[in-house]
Amino acid sequence: MMLARAIHFDESDMNVFHSPARTGEWCISGGFEFSNWTEADLTGKSRQAFSNGWLGVETFGRVTFVATTKIEPSEYAFLKDSLARHFVQIYGAPSLEEAGQVAEEELVHMTELCNDHDPNTLLTVVRELTGSGVKEGFRMIESQDAGLNQFAIHGSLDDDGPDGHGHSH
Repeated sequence: MMLARAIHFDESDMNVFHSPARTGEWCISGGFEFSNWTEADLTGKSRQAFSNGWLGVETFGRVTFVATTKIEPSEYAFLKDSLARHFVQIYGAPSLEEAGQVAEEELVHMTELCNDHDPNTLLTVVRELTGSGVKEGFRMIESQDAGLNQFAIHGSLDDDGPDGHGHSH
């Protein structure tokens, strides 16, 4: 099963989001945070979080880019519990059990988005406010297009040898 982790290429997320996600934390779309928003809410850093921000499930900060990677069942279960607690504490969900069902839906949505892609595929999200609510779209950037060899989440620590493939002859 695949999910996505926050990835940063530069410091821009530190400047454009009120609360930036931590590099490497698991992320979901997090569009639910904007379900009751109107045009009046879309200003400054809030607009940036709305328009292009993934939601980190550990800090509940936002990030522009995520990269797909394999998630272990134990990590998935932890995220579901963490998200359910967030729904109870922040959004007043009536119980952890009910919140857990919504958390599961959010995680399933994200795994379905990620499962179709190779590891280290970059994803971006784009949201807009329409007459019928929030419209969410996703863009994939294949890892070979993004130069991820220098940013790989699971990279090799070997120095490049003379042949450029990580080992010398």
